[in-house]
Formats: sequence, C-alpha cells, structure tokens
Amino acid sequence: MFHEKRIKKYEGTQKEGKYILYWVHASPRCNFNPALELAIKKSIQMKLPLLIIFIIDENYIGSNYRHFKFLIEGLENFKKDLRDRGLNLKLFIGEPVKIINSLKKKASIIITDKNYIGPQKEWLNKILEDLRCSLYVVETNVSVPVEEVSDKEEYSAATFRRKYWKLAGDYIDSERDETKNCTNFSEKIEGEVDFENSEKILDKLKTFKNIFPGKLKGGHSFALNELKDFIKKKFDLYSEERNDPSKNCSSNMSPYLHYGQISPLEIVKTIRESNKENSEDFFEELLIRRELAINFCYYNQNYYNFNGLNDWAKKTLNEHKKDEREYHYTKEEFENARTHDIYWNSAQIEMVKTGKMNGYMRMYWGKKILEWSSSPEEAIETAIKLNDKYELDGRDPNGYTGVMWCFGKHDRAWAERKVYGKIRYMNSNGLERKFNMEIYLKRIKEL
Repeated sequence: MFHEKRIKKYEGTQKEGKYILYWVHASPRCNFNPALELAIKKSIQMKLPLLIIFIIDENYIGSNYRHFKFLIEGLENFKKDLRDRGLNLKLFIGEPVKIINSLKKKASIIITDKNYIGPQKEWLNKILEDLRCSLYVVETNVSVPVEEVSDKEEYSAATFRRKYWKLAGDYIDSERDETKNCTNFSEKIEGEVDFENSEKILDKLKTFKNIFPGKLKGGHSFALNELKDFIKKKFDLYSEERNDPSKNCSSNMSPYLHYGQISPLEIVKTIRESNKENSEDFFEELLIRRELAINFCYYNQNYYNFNGLNDWAKKTLNEHKKDEREYHYTKEEFENARTHDIYWNSAQIEMVKTGKMNGYMRMYWGKKILEWSSSPEEAIETAIKLNDKYELDGRDPNGYTGVMWCFGKHDRAWAERKVYGKIRYMNSNGLERKFNMEIYLKRIKEL
C-alpha cells in the first residue's frame, strides 16, 4: 500500500461519468506506480472502467527525435505490461490541456502524476480552472513527497538531508504495489492514435531525425536490465570510481528516472535485495541529490536562469562579470565542440553522440562554459540549452540543478579568482592529476 500523503485531491462537482481517467504523463510504468494503483482502486470501488491515456506534446520544450524515441520505446513497454494486467494504453498527440478538458467531460474522476517544473505545473493549473470532476495528483517519482520533506527551497544538501532521513523510512520501507485488476475502457475515442508501431508514431511527430538516438533503449524492462547489470558489474566500484571518466561506473538510471520508466523505490528495493554493501554513496545520489534537485525546481521558478542562484553567488559573479576572458566562444562553437580544450570537447562529443556524459566531466563542462562566456547569464543559458537538447535526461530537475551547481547552487564560497569570483574552480590539471585522461579520450574517439 502506498502512503496517503503521496496523494492530493482537488474536489469537483461532477460525480457521474463513463470512466475513471488516468492521465499518465510522468510515470509510464506498472511497477511501483501509486497513481496506477489508485486508479485501479477507484475503478473497482466505483464500478467504472479505467481509461489510461498518454499525450505526446510535440511542442514540449526542447523535444527532439532522441527524446521522442526513448519516450515512445518506454510507452511500448508500458503498453505491453498493461496488457498483461488486462488494461490498455490509449495514445494521443496534441495539447495536453485541450485533450484533458475534452475527456474530463465524461470522467467521474481524473488521476494523474505530480511533476515539478514549469510546463507541467502550468498544465495542471489550467485544468484546475474548470475542474468539474474531482482530480487526484499523485507523487510517483520521488521516494518522499516533496512538500513532506520541506515547505521551502532548501539551501544545501546538508539542510535537506537532515529533514529527509527523518521521514524516509515511512515511505521507502513500507510501500509496495497492489496487483488487483479492474475493467478496461475499450471504446474508441476521437483523436486516439493507433499505437501498434513506434516508428509510425515517430513519423507522425513534427521532429527532424537530425539528433540520432542515444545508446540506451527506453522502457521499464530495459531500465531493470541496466540496473541489474550495474549491480552485478559496477556497484562494488561505484563509490571509488564513479567520478572517473576513464572508467564507466554509471548506473545509467537517470534517463529512466527522468521519463518515469522506473521508480526510485524499485531501485532501492532491488539494491537492498542484492545484499550489496557500501550503498551509502549511491543512495546519496539517488535519494538526497536527486530529490534536493526536485526541491529546488519545485520551489524556485528561476531554476533555469541566473536569478535562481543564491545571493552570494549572484553577487560574486556580478563583481567579476567584466573580467577579461582568456577565451570566448559562441553558442555554436560550444555546441560543435570547437574549443581549445580537448577534454571539454570530448565531454561535449560524448553527450552529443550518446545522450549521456560522465558526471565529473559534466561539472568540468559547466565550469568552463562559465569561464569562456561573456557573462554568467549567457553561460547558464548556453549550458541549459545544450543539456536539454542532447542529454536523454535533459529538461529535468537533475539537469537544471546540475548546471546551476556549476555556478554555486547548493555549494559554498571558495577562494576568489578571476571570472569565477568565489565560485568553485576546476581546471584540466585537476583532471590529469586525478584520472587517466588518455583512456577517456580514446574511448570518446571510438564512439
């Protein structure tokens, strides 16, 4: 049973309808999905069929072929898993608010996933303007509901961590799926897209195939395979080698978490059942750092620009804004990996070709964009746009917060220097001192 504090109800006046509507937009999976479990429960209680839909918004910020392909692969997997439970997924392409406003006229209740960044929050706010039926918003993609951990933006991982661990056990240790089945709503709906072939869906979308797919394939089953492979081959090395770009100790979970194709709760459960020791560093990233990023984006509307930084970071960057830059590159030069720095270029190429970048290199990558841009505002804009365009987990709280960390978010002041001010500094000498960068360069050349 999932914790009731995951659910927020908005009351409506319409009590009768043809179906229970579950609008999936953040968690297309069957496992560890409290929104799906609530929808099934309401369907049984109210003796109404369950209509499950997903809406692809072609105009969603920064969407391209790479993102859509990973998303639709995940939806195929979700559709198959639903069929195993006697349910179906209906697919629509268009404006989410317009489609939901049409479907809610015949719904007894609506159930949907909670999300944390601007566009999805706007969808919900517009739907609530004329609600009619009751609507349940369920937190499906965090281990602990964001407002339960804190009612404000947290300053750092330290302040967040203290609050988080006081609550985590009640959510992580006790929650589980229920496996009841209900009646499926099978009638054809106007605007529904035939979903038998993913390539045909991709062909319908207004997207160019100029950004080829990344190395990972979308879907819950593939996420679980990646997780089990990570546990078997990399987990024991993770704490010591996760930052080393010459090694490949990443779990590859971030794209699957971003698209909601696997739950952080299932990841925790799978790792615990493997009886692995020394899981603290991995759980720090999965639970604390990831959900601190969600806290930031949820409470700070400027999560993607200069105004989202702490006052001390803005102050020091402004004081050094007019410092002379040794190098300056345009957005196009950054995007095409045309800088003087072979390590930076390799990190950019890795992201462009694979949809992923080593975590330590992403920090270096962001720091150097600050150093080689004409202003911190321009640097943040460049980093966000490149991250959103090429990373499989772009347009995500983790990505936004990771970029903003390079400019001082959730960090402290360091020794003052040119351009950076008191922002933490990184350089290529540090990379060479810590890691075998020749191996990293060779690996990128072979992509």
